[in-house]
Amino acid sequence: MPLPKAELHLHVEGTLEPDLAFELAARNGVELPYPDTGALRDAYRFEDLRSFLDLYYALMAVLRTERDFEDLANAYLARAAAQGVRHAEIFFDPQAHTARGVEMGTVVEGLWRALGRSEENHGVSTRLILCFLRDQPAESALETLRAARPYLDRITGVGLDSAEAGHPPVEFREVYQAAAALGLRRVAHAGEEGPPEYITQALDVLGVERVDHGLRCMEDPALVERLVRERVPLTVCPLSNVRLRAVPALEAHPLPAMLDAGLLCTVNSDDPAYFGGYVGDNFDAVRSALGLGEERLRELARNSFLASFLEDDEERRRRCLAEVEAYEFS
Repeated sequence: MPLPKAELHLHVEGTLEPDLAFELAARNGVELPYPDTGALRDAYRFEDLRSFLDLYYALMAVLRTERDFEDLANAYLARAAAQGVRHAEIFFDPQAHTARGVEMGTVVEGLWRALGRSEENHGVSTRLILCFLRDQPAESALETLRAARPYLDRITGVGLDSAEAGHPPVEFREVYQAAAALGLRRVAHAGEEGPPEYITQALDVLGVERVDHGLRCMEDPALVERLVRERVPLTVCPLSNVRLRAVPALEAHPLPAMLDAGLLCTVNSDDPAYFGGYVGDNFDAVRSALGLGEERLRELARNSFLASFLEDDEERRRRCLAEVEAYEFS
């Protein structure tokens, strides 16, 4: 039985496995530029974040209908549950879909057909987080938030993702202020490609409650001290960091140093279909490559529930934390 855990940094579009991509392509009459699933898997060799994103957005062409988004989410939830996930806070990128003619309602309603039954079908509670693409204009983010207004009963928070370099968080001040006024929780990718200053901007300008990635905080001791003092969670994605060359090898990952510094780190999978593993695989990888002991792994699992947006279901949080404490490693 896997260690119970929550996943807090997961892009649902990044769970599109090659076999499902071909199934949806056939269903929707989309021709993929690959002869088979093996050739598509071979394409998952990235030089950097930009080259990954180019393929990532191209494959989204197969996602057209509510059923497609439902199937995508259900496939993720089944895999996540098998790896010990009890709670998942799932990112989606509406601009990547509306830009190609898929309406916001199609995306949200399709995802919700899976998420709304996730506890019953998979034993996984869920939250949905709408992400803005930071390489698109801030006005597009505002338009996206306006388009999401009819669906805010399904959406817990907002995030900021896509290519970080050259797109500082400060550019999105207005849309985050609007999201806060609507009562939405706030997270943002910062400190993966971008400098530590992007983490500070995300905190001070966007008012984020969690930092996604955040690796480069380690370059700024004063920032580390602040993150520890304020108990700001970091959603670290080890296998992703290696595949996108944020770190040279898993053995060189700063996660142990981050934990030693007192940072509230969690382990997550990011875009698992592309990066070689779901969240349980990430736990196994850091246990092996970084020599993390059982109590460190328990700490990471505990942190995942402490950092989750479960304020409306504290009983579930307590049950999950009790599971973590009672877990016996094999």
